[in-house]
Amino acid sequence: MVKNYKKTLTACYLGFITQAIAANFAPLLFLKFHTAYHIPLGKIALISTVFYLTQLAVDIFCSFFVDRIGYRKCVVVSELCAAAGLIGLAFLPDLLPNPLAGIIISVMIYAVGSGLIEVLGSPIVEACPFDHKEAAMSLLHSFYCWGSVGVILLSTAFFAVWGVDSWKWLACIWAVIPVYNIYNFATCPIEYTVEDGNGMKIGTLFQTPLFWMSIILMVCAGASELAMAQWASAYTESALGLSKTVGDLAGPCMFAVTMGISRVIYGKRGNKLDLMKFMIGSGCLCLFCYILASISDNPFLGLIGCIMCGFSVGIMWPGTISICSKRLPNGGTAMFAFLATAGDLGGAFGPGLVGNITQSANNDLKKGMLAGCIFPLVLIISLLLLKSRYGNKNAETHH
Repeated sequence: MVKNYKKTLTACYLGFITQAIAANFAPLLFLKFHTAYHIPLGKIALISTVFYLTQLAVDIFCSFFVDRIGYRKCVVVSELCAAAGLIGLAFLPDLLPNPLAGIIISVMIYAVGSGLIEVLGSPIVEACPFDHKEAAMSLLHSFYCWGSVGVILLSTAFFAVWGVDSWKWLACIWAVIPVYNIYNFATCPIEYTVEDGNGMKIGTLFQTPLFWMSIILMVCAGASELAMAQWASAYTESALGLSKTVGDLAGPCMFAVTMGISRVIYGKRGNKLDLMKFMIGSGCLCLFCYILASISDNPFLGLIGCIMCGFSVGIMWPGTISICSKRLPNGGTAMFAFLATAGDLGGAFGPGLVGNITQSANNDLKKGMLAGCIFPLVLIISLLLLKSRYGNKNAETHH
């Protein structure tokens, strides 16, 4: 029997699209929840917080338990939870006495699915016998970007035709993707990055300098990406004087498009490019984009900074995973789980820092963005240190 690893890739691609649905669908409905269920906007902000905190908790759980349970069971559960949470979102708010509780429970259920696929997608692809693994990893992560763009555009089109009141139907339609993908994951070949029980112990990982440098890179990658992504719609609104809806589409949507393009370029040309140099170049472009957005008086230039930032952060997350997994081949699931945790921590912390600095500077967003420069700056310094220490050694000579 020849194993069909293309099917494994397809399952992982759809898994990352599922993660994009989980992350991007509910925020499109925040105002609808506010008006339909009379939930104060302050409490609606809880939805995103609960989503990311649940995902963080799942990342940490994975580092300890996934190897014992097995990849296949966990990844099938991830799709089950994603589907159950999306369907729950359509029904629970009306079934429970407190609609917000219904929304939060549904979000927590699909956040479990999203967290599991975030941790497991990378090692499952890494374990497949492909020639150019960095390229496969970059392409895998591009599907999160295309998923985000698809969810935003298709949902907006759906609401334009059938009205926002039909959102419950759409939640059930989106759930079809993870339901279908349960079959894919149940039947595709799944290998392990390391033989059973041979992965590095968590204590050994924590004593490895390369692992800690990768953690710093992931925190900076998550923060650089989300501080700008979450800020993009506000900028688009003020920069081009567009309505909030169009602003949301032009800002975050274009950001996701350019981010996906950079991952596809590396995915297609990765075998001809030096990953470290590509990432250092991306870090410099990211720093330039933050500076442009924070000091430019021309709103159009600021918007260009926003959109190009998506291109610059595209390679950071999958690139760091590739660097770490290539040089620590026995890192095992724990390594992938801690890297995902670090990325999510950066994603939770980055926008918060920019927001707090903005607030203390009399709501001057430019001051907040200037503070955001710290993330790409630390990323560049860390990459240069990594390159001087590990870059010239043949990556294949594992210790």
